[in-house]
Amino acid sequence: MLKIVKTSLVIAASTLAFSNAAQANDINEALANICTIVQADDKGELRKKMRSVQSDFKLKLRDYYSGITCGGESLIRTALKNDAVEVGTLLVKKMPSKDLQAPEADGKTLSAWIAEQGLQSSPITAELNERI
Repeated sequence: MLKIVKTSLVIAASTLAFSNAAQANDINEALANICTIVQADDKGELRKKMRSVQSDFKLKLRDYYSGITCGGESLIRTALKNDAVEVGTLLVKKMPSKDLQAPEADGKTLSAWIAEQGLQSSPITAELNERI
């Protein structure tokens, strides 16, 4: 009897692990071209992408934002570098203000990075400053 229970648990755990890996691959595929969308400043396409990820995987922007980099930069930094004002302001509006104040992967906050890059005059920076 104990052997059957152990076997059932192993099968259930294996199925769950495979399911999680498959879902992670699906999420990666769904978000595959998000960097291109940000660089192109395509606000409509970004909204569509965010809606589909939320409906398909129950994930909001804050859930996957930190896991996405475009050439080593976050989505908001990518928008700032590419002067993608529409997309950048949307991203700033959709992120929780505490996350906007948190250090990113390189240890710098968005505000510190913006000052370092000389991007204080960007409309995205103005929106960021209103949020934090």
